[in-house]
Amino acid sequence: MAVHWTPNWTCATATGLTATLLLAGCSRGPDDEGAAPIRERATAAVDFTLPDAQRYHRLATYPVHLNKPAADPVDGETVAEISTVTPDGNTVIYTDAAGKRIGFLDIRDPANPVGLGTLSLAELGHADDQPTSVAAVGEYVLVVVDTTGGDFANPSGRVDVVRVADRTRVHSVDLGGQPDSIAVAHDGSFAAIAIENQRDEEFTPPGAEEGDLPQPPTGFVQLLDLAGAPDTWVPRRVDFDVDAARAAGLDTPEDLEPEYVSVNPRGQVAVTLQENNGIAIIDGRTGAVQKIFSAGTESVTRIDTAEDGRVEQTGSITDTPREPDAIGWIDDTHVATANEGDWKGGTRGWSIFDTGTGEVVWDAGNSIEKLAVRTGLHIESRSESKGPEPEGLAITEIGGRPVALVASERSNFVAVYDVSDATNPQFRQMLPATPGPEGILPVPARDLLVISSESDDAEARVRATVTVYGFGERYAGAPPFPSIVSGDVDGVPIAWGALGALTVDPADENRLYTAPDVAYGPSRILGVDLTQTPALIDTELPVTEAGEAVTLDVEGVAARPDGGFVLAVEGEEGPGNQLVFVGADGAIERRVSLPSEVAAGLGGQGFEGVALDGDAVWVAVQRQVKTDPSGVARLGRYTPDSDTWEWFGYPLESTDVDGDWIGLSEIQVHAGALLVLERDKLNGPDARVKAIYRVALPTGAGAAGAAAPPLLPKVLARDLLPDLQATRGYTQEKVEGFAIAGNGSLYVVTDNDGLDDANGETVFLDLGPAGDALR
Repeated sequence: MAVHWTPNWTCATATGLTATLLLAGCSRGPDDEGAAPIRERATAAVDFTLPDAQRYHRLATYPVHLNKPAADPVDGETVAEISTVTPDGNTVIYTDAAGKRIGFLDIRDPANPVGLGTLSLAELGHADDQPTSVAAVGEYVLVVVDTTGGDFANPSGRVDVVRVADRTRVHSVDLGGQPDSIAVAHDGSFAAIAIENQRDEEFTPPGAEEGDLPQPPTGFVQLLDLAGAPDTWVPRRVDFDVDAARAAGLDTPEDLEPEYVSVNPRGQVAVTLQENNGIAIIDGRTGAVQKIFSAGTESVTRIDTAEDGRVEQTGSITDTPREPDAIGWIDDTHVATANEGDWKGGTRGWSIFDTGTGEVVWDAGNSIEKLAVRTGLHIESRSESKGPEPEGLAITEIGGRPVALVASERSNFVAVYDVSDATNPQFRQMLPATPGPEGILPVPARDLLVISSESDDAEARVRATVTVYGFGERYAGAPPFPSIVSGDVDGVPIAWGALGALTVDPADENRLYTAPDVAYGPSRILGVDLTQTPALIDTELPVTEAGEAVTLDVEGVAARPDGGFVLAVEGEEGPGNQLVFVGADGAIERRVSLPSEVAAGLGGQGFEGVALDGDAVWVAVQRQVKTDPSGVARLGRYTPDSDTWEWFGYPLESTDVDGDWIGLSEIQVHAGALLVLERDKLNGPDARVKAIYRVALPTGAGAAGAAAPPLLPKVLARDLLPDLQATRGYTQEKVEGFAIAGNGSLYVVTDNDGLDDANGETVFLDLGPAGDALR
């Protein structure tokens, strides 16, 4: 059956799919019933561009497993949760609860952190002890240690005073309960420690639900006076009045669980009571509790609340408790909270409170989730829970102006806001991190910011890290983030992520098309405006069949001259791999399956790229067919007029890393040759092969069916590894799409896997004129 490139649309002023969807004056052909309606082009709702002098620049991403003792297995879990820095700003000290130790990192050269090793808590106490927080004071670091060991009814903990120079403990203070965070007064006179005495999530109190409160003993705050020699430091316990907490509207005032503390220059301690949805203010010098107030509730609309494989921003949460985690003082009368939530709440944003009245003066509403969607960092698998889940927060000062830094635990970024006006924060910047950013550590004396991440997945090789940023022009150099975003239509951003394909727009030299894979359904073809900075996704075309939306694992897209597309669809098994021909209206016109003898030799890794060469369609198969020689992948040429396939062999690279494999991710036809994207399965510092190779278009016929395909020689056209490493982030595994636009420039994109087994960052590279970028 022949497939003809016959356009269905006519336009008075423009041609091509871009014009079809976006411009007035387009009409429909007589047989085009059921086609998609004309759609409005999305516009950029946020300005992500800042001059170098006014933004943070990523300097380094240090995987903390590199700092472990040599005897520890490389795949053992190790994290960086909360961090502090020595007074000279040169040594970062972080907690590693998974490894039950603290780590030391030299950042004298912030672009090249050097691991200084670790201190095991087994050397300070017991092998089951876990660090919960750290704070540097003079020549010492205060290490907050949970010694509860799972006995929730009998919580315990201590603070170890460790001399940084020789890592010896000079004093230890019993805290009388299970601790969480610590903060030191600005003048160094005392430290405040939240004694959480956390609940057992598997225990059911009488008459309550599993994991509910009350679960005595209640929590409190310890104030540790720091005057004199460390062996004279003693704690002062601060308890909360149950009646005052009840009057403030707290949920279960007989069982308060302090979570996070922050101290302002006046010596006031702000404390979050997360599970009770409350905030307390303490005079740190006298120990008097000055105020307790509820964090209140918030209703949030136009968010994704259904875990269904699609990003539907039509959900809402109503009168939901904020349940704040981290807290920070903006000034002497305002605090900001990251509203992570616990088992009853979480409002997907952050808030600012007037500490005098306890009133909310500003709330982020759905804006954090919108930022995640616009930058491809929305984690759909958490949509029914707490979405982006803001957890960490810090306040710093830049150029005399207060700045709030808010960390999204699940969407893996830190959002930067100017909070000079506490009632009207101004968004400034997005800072990507590896999974689970929690420790947000400004180093204002050096204009640095250190982000420590608590999630570690050794199997996926996505490791916990410490990321270092520098503010201002002197730290410029790395490409800015984000490099691609989506625009909004009627206040709702186009949802995207998991981009594994690129293709040119035949009607516009400054546009490309891309498509999310199965991580975000139903399937859509997205239009990208390359004249915007960052590149702007401004159109979306649903893929339909018989008038219904469909979800396909789209791994390759090729734009047809008539405004339609050919999609390379990967199947869960070999027979599921198909070429799907789509019209300009998004409707599927035809599906073409693999020959059965080829499909039988494939597992779950099939079609990855598609390209057009006149009347022929080229495809790249990711891994080798089982019947083919080892180390050879297939390139296929399909001829629609004759409905025939022929196959050619492509020699794969190799690495010496256990568990690695090499595969193909994209194919393009350019300047009389095939360009093929080849990559390994490695990321971070392990990454070895991320490259575009040139293969001459064959002059002879290829093999049919399962017959051994003739091998095509290849030459390296572009090593992409230096380009990915230039971001100074965690080198992405899945560099999966590239295209040479009509403007002649080479563009490359990474697949963020929908944040599943990945840090979620999408890197969109503009590598300049292809003639210069390719050998």
